[in-house]
Order: sequence, then C-alpha cells, then structure tokens
Amino acid sequence: MSSVKYITENFGKYDVFSIESYMNIGGFSALKKAITMDKEDIASLLTEAKIKGRGGAAYPMGRKWSQARAVERPHHCVICNADEGETCTFKDRELIKNDPFNLIEAIIIAGWAVNAEDGYIYMRSEYSRFRPRLLNAIKQAEENGFLGENILGTGWNYKIHLYSGAGAYVCGEGTALIRSMEGKAGRPRMKPPFMKQSGLFARPTCMNNVESLSIVPHLLRDSAKTYMKYGVGESLGTKLVSIGGNVKKPGVYEIPFGTTIREIIYDLAGGIQGDRKIRLIQFGGASGKIADDSILDVPYTYEDFKEHDLVIGSGSILVIDERTSVIDFLRYTQDFFLHESCGQCTPCREGNRHIKMFLDKIKAQTHTQEDLETMQTFAKVMPMSSLCGLGETAQNALKSAMKIFPDTFKIKN
Repeated sequence: MSSVKYITENFGKYDVFSIESYMNIGGFSALKKAITMDKEDIASLLTEAKIKGRGGAAYPMGRKWSQARAVERPHHCVICNADEGETCTFKDRELIKNDPFNLIEAIIIAGWAVNAEDGYIYMRSEYSRFRPRLLNAIKQAEENGFLGENILGTGWNYKIHLYSGAGAYVCGEGTALIRSMEGKAGRPRMKPPFMKQSGLFARPTCMNNVESLSIVPHLLRDSAKTYMKYGVGESLGTKLVSIGGNVKKPGVYEIPFGTTIREIIYDLAGGIQGDRKIRLIQFGGASGKIADDSILDVPYTYEDFKEHDLVIGSGSILVIDERTSVIDFLRYTQDFFLHESCGQCTPCREGNRHIKMFLDKIKAQTHTQEDLETMQTFAKVMPMSSLCGLGETAQNALKSAMKIFPDTFKIKN
C-alpha cells in the first residue's frame, strides 16, 4: 500500500516562505468561507467528520469548539499546542516545516469560530529552527489582511503570538503549558477551573494540537467530503503516524483509518531491520501501551485499539526488535519518566522513583514476590492520584507488559 495525501496535500506544492505562493494553490480560501458561515456550523462540520484531538486525549474537536464559544466571558483565546514531546512523535514537525501557512490559516479559523481575540503557538524548543518560518507566515498574513484589525472587513480583530518552550515533556499537558507561557514553572495545576473557563492569563482558552488544527482548512474546502470517504465506523478520515525504532524506513506517513498495523510497518515502513522478529510495539509515545506481534492485523482505528486495550495517543508507533529485551525497554522508559516528572505531586514523583528501583531489581533477578506486588500497587495508585497525565499514564507500558510478557517478571528460584 501507499500513503494518502489529504492533511499533507500541500506538501511540496508551494514556497513555504511566500503567502502568494500559498494563495495560488487555494490558501486562505477556507478562511474566506469560514467567515461567511455560522460559527456553530463550523463546529458541526468537525463533529460530522468525527474529528478527535490528535495530541493524545482524542477529545471530540467539534464539541470542544462549541463548548469554548459558549463560555460567556470576554477575551477568549486559542492556543496551538506544538510542544510535541512524546517519544517517537514527529508528525507535527512535518506540518510546521512543510505547510506553515495552512497552520496559520487554521489558527485564524479557530479564533473566528470560538470568538477569540488572540491566538498563540507554543512550540517546543527543539523546533526553534522553525521559528523564522512561522514568524514569516504570521507577518505576511498580517500584511495581507488575514490577521490584525478588521480582518477581511468583518470588524474582527485577532493576532497570533509565538512562544517557545524550554524542553520540558510535562509542558505538553495543557495547564503546565499555560503556566510556562505565563512565565511560571511549567507544572500542572488542579482542575477545575477548566481552561475553557479560565486558561491562559485567566482567559477562556481553547487548545488544540497542530495536526488537529491543520485538518480544518482542508475540511472547509472539501465540498465533495472526500475526507469522510476514508476510514471506517467512528474513525473517519486520515491520520498522520510517526513510525520509528527498528524499521527500515522510519518517517511520517498519512494513512486512512482502518489500515492494519502490518501494512503500516511492513508496507510503508519497509519492515524490520535485518528482517528480525518484533519484540514489542509501543503506540502513542512513552505514555502509550505496548503489544506484541499478535496485533499486526488489527486495524488502526479508535474502536479496534480500544477493543485490544491500546491507545492511538499521539500517533506514534515505536517498533522494537528482538535485540532489546522487554525489561530493558521498560527501564529505558522509566528513566525517561523519572527525568521528566516535574516532582510536584508525590504519587508521580515517588512512584516513578520506586518503580525504577523495582525494575532494576528485576533486571538483576534479585526481586521478590513482595517487590512485584508493591510495584503493581504503585502502578495502580499513580493513575488514580497523580495531578496530570504524566503520572496517570507513566505506567501504561509496565502494566501492559505484565499482562503480555509475564515471563519477564518471573522470580528466580
């Protein structure tokens, strides 16, 4: 099979530093259409297309926009979360790199749809080389009347601001990201209030991921509803996946929902390096669950993944071959979370530290039954009591590994 081009349709078709070049392929026609539509109809279109957030939470995007607009407070704002920090996830980078004007157009449409006065992009520090590209797109959009005051004669004023992160994984979480933008330590806060009511600078805030937003202009221009012809069931359309690890052709591929895992790994990514066997596959980044090769013929859809106790998450697929043991993989993953935990809440801070100690004992084959039971208790308590998604999902890989690879945890006689 080959990948499809819907979200990536514009890749290579225009000069990414020229708004005129973008407009020559239909750029900003979606915005011009959006300002003639009822704002609820824009959200309804997203709902009809069954678009879920592509950052990891998979929250229905149309519902989010409707809820954001319904908040009866002034000074709404929109945030584009470009802090793509999940391991093996780099699809948003490709959208920023190859189609920056489409992203800017999408953020403007989002602002219009939720009655916002400002839009913000929070981009991870590792993508700093793309700052000039986005700043140029923002500047040219202002010069052509798509940003600033009285946009396209509507009387609506709207600006986009670009912020850079400082490399913290936890700032991919919405409230930590907001605190970072406010000049505070990037640590999550308690909810409520939810960000749609009180987010950035205590303003009503609507936050979406780069890929989620990038779909919108394409969808508004899609009079034939081509997007909805892709996919199956509740998983309509296409999805960008980042595939890496021990595959021959790592990269970003756009696939229709319903493509099997086997087709993604063996047809698109070229199979396993050295034609070795698969040890495990992790979906959705470091916080995702793992599986063995028995799931190769499972379709890549939200429904099928749920049935097999997996999550699509950030859209990453990390393939590990037989050269790496399960316990070593879990130790590497645990090192990551131990380093990236902000340390604010005790369950996450101490849970990650102690589970790392237990995994080291399992590696050394010095663990006891009591160690295993205590480790399982920590892994169970962390999701129930941690403050944010990091602590809630840090042990997904461990918990799934204990089900799929029980021999890894056997006690030495």
